[in-house]
Amino acid sequence: MRVEFDEPKCVAAGQCAMVAPDIFDQRDDDGVAIVLDATPGPEHFDEVREAAAVCPAAAIRLVEA
Repeated sequence: MRVEFDEPKCVAAGQCAMVAPDIFDQRDDDGVAIVLDATPGPEHFDEVREAAAVCPAAAIRLVEA
């Protein structure tokens, strides 16, 4: 799995960082999400899928091999 993130679409809701804190964080200055690990291991797949599903801006795209 690879995480692709469309930063301009991000509305800084923080849902991704709450659901998958090992994979996503937020910038201190504006709250926009950042991807900490673009190729998470299988142990994170479920939470990354949930983070993509709950993103209100649909800024997270998952590419599954």
